[in-house]
Amino acid sequence: MFRCVLSITMLLVLGAAQPGFAANIALSSTKVEYPTADAMFSGEGADAINNNCLACHSADHVMNQPLLSEEGWKEVVHKMVTAYRAPIAPEDEKLIVDYLDRVKSTH
Repeated sequence: MFRCVLSITMLLVLGAAQPGFAANIALSSTKVEYPTADAMFSGEGADAINNNCLACHSADHVMNQPLLSEEGWKEVVHKMVTAYRAPIAPEDEKLIVDYLDRVKSTH
């Protein structure tokens, strides 16, 4: 691995030392359009998911996730707290799971 990286680095250094090397490089910007994130969850229990999840995710992002069981949603929400440090209170975790299980589940 190190030899491969070293070889590539040497080729780049030697190529950069050649006259006109910079003239062969063209940089361009890429325009990326993100979907609007103004949609919110609605219905019974939506406050917990709106107050906690919309800080990082759009409602469309959440609703386009695969169908999961209640246990699956529980694992996902708990992962957001433990792995990604989402500041979700334990009582809100339950409300979020209940909401997702009701509006987006496998049953």
